[in-house]
Amino acid sequence: MFCPSKQVMPRKSKSIIAAALSGLHKNGVKGVALLIDPEKCGEEEALERLVRLAVTQKVDFIFLGGSLIDENNLDALIQKIRIYAQKIPVVLFPGNVIQVSSKADGILFLSLISGRNPELLIGQQVTAAPLLEKSSLEVLPTGYMLVNDGQITSASYISQTIPLPNDKPALAVATALAGQFMGMQYFFLDAGSGAKAPVHKSVISAVSKKIDAPLIVGGGIDTVEKARNAWEAGADLIVLGNGTEKNPGLLAEVTDLAKVYNLSLNVN
Repeated sequence: MFCPSKQVMPRKSKSIIAAALSGLHKNGVKGVALLIDPEKCGEEEALERLVRLAVTQKVDFIFLGGSLIDENNLDALIQKIRIYAQKIPVVLFPGNVIQVSSKADGILFLSLISGRNPELLIGQQVTAAPLLEKSSLEVLPTGYMLVNDGQITSASYISQTIPLPNDKPALAVATALAGQFMGMQYFFLDAGSGAKAPVHKSVISAVSKKIDAPLIVGGGIDTVEKARNAWEAGADLIVLGNGTEKNPGLLAEVTDLAKVYNLSLNVN
């Protein structure tokens, strides 16, 4: 879902992000990622406040991406985020067109397995592979699945694919299993940016019970209750995006819930 356009630094061997995701999955710990869309960052002061809040609340990752991105501002944006993000890993979440930036820590190497658009299944990935091989980015092979109630989101419109139905868990399971059998190591269930409803908990539960891999869930999570539902259904990591843009306090509320949940694991 991306089209890199310039050379990057030589690749280094590391698995910091992979280890963190695997740790969430194996230990039953719940994580939070903040998604920053370069097209919606607004003023630098607003970006600074949001990233500083992410640091204060100890989010696990900062995802960077969106459906429509001006690739020329990506390097500069990452540099700005790093000023405030301290040790939080910055992970590229490729939209329709995005350049590879060696200034990030990693990249979700997405294959849109819920759709049948060959460019997003393998085409753009082939274009990206030679540059990624030379880069310092940690590459995370991820089965990406759009799941919602039929709403046309930015992701489904740009990708020209039909999302999996929110009321057909068996179809989502079959798709995830196919991705797992093809060797994908992470899975992302996404209702899409600005979705009115998140991925249904029945879908999350069904998929989490059948695949043995870290499960990321995002899109439409704009309340604490929706975050709780996703975690209880089996999500290892939830992604907050539009909800925090409209209500920055949501990030604190959700991360506080995660802390309480994770503390209970130690108590029990």
